[in-house]
Amino acid sequence: MSAPIGALFGRGAGGLPPAEPVEFARLVLPPSPNTCLAAPPGGHPQAHIAVPPLPVDAATAWPVLRRLGEGFPRTTLIRDWPERRQAQWVERSGLMNYPDIIAAELVPGPAGAGLFLYSRSLFGWSDLGANRRRVERWLAAFEAALRRR
Repeated sequence: MSAPIGALFGRGAGGLPPAEPVEFARLVLPPSPNTCLAAPPGGHPQAHIAVPPLPVDAATAWPVLRRLGEGFPRTTLIRDWPERRQAQWVERSGLMNYPDIIAAELVPGPAGAGLFLYSRSLFGWSDLGANRRRVERWLAAFEAALRRR
């Protein structure tokens, strides 16, 4: 089964190519409107959403971020890289099983940790705003989880 077809019929991370870390400093967003990138202020020239510094350092925020995907339906952790405080998940759509990839990374900052959060569709051109809504949902859930920690 080819990778694209396998990705449609897989469950969780099944059928997806092996995960590789996202290099946010070199990330170039595609011309399609099916992505959303949140970044610290000034952290990326193509960011759609600016994320203020977190009220904690990256080491404190990492376990909270690492568990964040557990609270969302049809979402599976693909891989994490603790040494760079980055993790990736796949969230599959309820109706068609389309996989979208979510990558998050914490970076140290002078006023608290910075957060990069990137959601992208693997299929199609437009997502009708699904990735932006997902990023906003994840940001709200992360903020609430940090308050509860």
